[in-house]
Amino acid sequence: MTRRLRPVELDFAESAPLRLVFAAEVAAPPDAVYAALAENVEGWCGWFTGVARSAPTDGGRGRDIRLTGGTRFVETVLTAEPGARYAYRVDHTNAPALRALLEDWRLTPAGRGTRVRWLFAADGPAPLRFALLLARPGLGRAFRDSARALDRRLAGG
Repeated sequence: MTRRLRPVELDFAESAPLRLVFAAEVAAPPDAVYAALAENVEGWCGWFTGVARSAPTDGGRGRDIRLTGGTRFVETVLTAEPGARYAYRVDHTNAPALRALLEDWRLTPAGRGTRVRWLFAADGPAPLRFALLLARPGLGRAFRDSARALDRRLAGG
């Protein structure tokens, strides 16, 4: 059973009680990375660690994400700036204790490739925030592994 989270907007990226930021560089240009994030939502399960199923909803204005452990996120896309930014909030989830969750992807040119920055902004009770801080190294590893997998995918390998 899913439950509704607080509907946050883009400014939550700056004010969230918990903000985890990860960055990596990929060889692909920003437009190709953006296309993988925002235009090929179904492809996430082929490169993002832990995503079992991913589908756009509402004509691309939303997403339905299922993780390998059974967690589900029903999301609303808040901004989609080609080649630069893709951000969404979670509206419904079966994950316990979350009150609000926003993910913000920023893309900037880096040499011949792209610097990818992923911000994970969350709100929940103190024990959840503490658990997410403890999970930070694992989330960082998953992000780096996913960035490498995306890089290989975009390179055609």
